[in-house]
Amino acid sequence: MEFRRIQMTRSGTFFVTLPKEWAIRNGIARGTIVASMETPDGKLIIDPKYNVESAPRSTVIKPGPHLGREIISKYLLGYDIIAVEAKGRITPEERDIIKKTAARLIGLEIIEEDYSKIVMQCLLEPSALSPEKILRREHLIASGMCRDSITALLEGDIHLARNVIARDNEVDRLYFLLVRVLRTLVQNPSLSEKLNMHPIDCLDYRLAASSVEAVADQSSQISEYTIKFRDLKISENLSKALHELYKAIYDCYNDAVTAFLSRNIIIAESVREREANVKELSRRTESIIRALPIERAQDLVAVISLLNRIYDHSVDISDLTAPREF
Repeated sequence: MEFRRIQMTRSGTFFVTLPKEWAIRNGIARGTIVASMETPDGKLIIDPKYNVESAPRSTVIKPGPHLGREIISKYLLGYDIIAVEAKGRITPEERDIIKKTAARLIGLEIIEEDYSKIVMQCLLEPSALSPEKILRREHLIASGMCRDSITALLEGDIHLARNVIARDNEVDRLYFLLVRVLRTLVQNPSLSEKLNMHPIDCLDYRLAASSVEAVADQSSQISEYTIKFRDLKISENLSKALHELYKAIYDCYNDAVTAFLSRNIIIAESVREREANVKELSRRTESIIRALPIERAQDLVAVISLLNRIYDHSVDISDLTAPREF
């Protein structure tokens, strides 16, 4: 960190000199135009590359025991070109990992491949990707998974349960894409300004997206229990109690995301205010379950626990809701 003294001209204009090495490194000369942007916390950002198309960022990975995780990590960090290079031959197992990992990441395509190297490139343009639209899409799928997981449970629909589990992959792909876009925005002030996304917004969207992804995970786990139950016949009394609990939590989840995206404090607060009702419905449902055989009762209590975790994530999302102050 460098400290510089603010100076002022006779006419009252404030100015400060720029670090010489930084100016030379960024091609700053007399007459060069730079952009300035004030952050919500009062900092002033000087961008020498405003409206200048940046060169693609590239990285090279050596095959190893965590090859898939390394590819995902570089994707999330915003690298445009990810090359996997081996000293000798890339094994069929490593090649399979690379292709399966690329398929999990939206926009990442293999553009070059030979016996010792595979090159992938992300073909998406960050400026064309709105974090709000990605989050809405992620939420839409997660919401449908939550609804269908309970429908499959109550109706004993194994096919629908498997369909819910399969959809979890798409939520993961959207979550990875959103994290990549948000990290790109944090590193590129001019792009974040173009998309009207401030750094604090990026943090909130990352947390909200993580909670939405968790809701999808819990819905997938409920569907796994449905497959495990198979021929379980749920009594009308228990079915009604489970549906009432699910409906209360499902409404809270949808309201939480709506509140976050619309910055509606009233809706957000209503999600937390429904906690007592959710707990009462959970208690009532568990009391009915206790009459079942111990093993089956334990599994159904686990389902209730997953539903309550969805409610907890809903509260987390609603707590991120705040009016824009800048």
